[in-house]
Amino acid sequence: MKVLIADDELPLLSFLRRGLESEGIDVICESDVHNLIATISHETPDIAVLDRMFGHTDSLMLLQSIKRLPSAPMILLLTAMDDVAGRVEGLGQGADDYLCKPFDFEELLARIQVLGRRSVPNADSSVTSLRCGELVLSAEERIARYQGEEIPLTRLEYDLLEFFVENSGKVLSRERILQRVWQAEKDPLTNIVDVYISRLRQRLSSTIDIRIETLRGNGYRLLQQPTA
Repeated sequence: MKVLIADDELPLLSFLRRGLESEGIDVICESDVHNLIATISHETPDIAVLDRMFGHTDSLMLLQSIKRLPSAPMILLLTAMDDVAGRVEGLGQGADDYLCKPFDFEELLARIQVLGRRSVPNADSSVTSLRCGELVLSAEERIARYQGEEIPLTRLEYDLLEFFVENSGKVLSRERILQRVWQAEKDPLTNIVDVYISRLRQRLSSTIDIRIETLRGNGYRLLQQPTA
């Protein structure tokens, strides 16, 4: 996935670039509003993260031009305007999502990932499974199998395991898990994530070569255990 970040705040550009690249995302930065359309046209990003006030320009004036490009990206609008009218105006002009400043990086990442899935609805349909070691997840059937044997999972357990397998080896915070699996923008102040992690660990018995590791204060990580 390729993401363009457009903002005239250079420290913010640098921070977001480092954070997104650490997640394996291809990042292009643009700090000059006058080059924005040309950069998007040349680089053809999947998603453009665009500051509402780009220098002295209201980015809403550029949304229609961006959307008319042959390979128009999904647009995530960053805005300091927390009023409903401002958000509605942005969405009405062509933005696909918005995020109010100041924002948490984890939420930005989650929203980019959601837009990324929306931006490729016609992706190669032959890619219908995920694999981690001997564990295979069938996206069409929504079934997990280990060495051909089905692992009984509820809908939420499958969604949670799918998210882990998609990000095998990466640390997933509680906030990212809540946003992806429960579509929760805020922590409901319950231990629901811990409960489902515990249930999933029970499903993945000791005979399975993957485990979910707890990293206190950071989150969880799916690891494939070395075979004997």
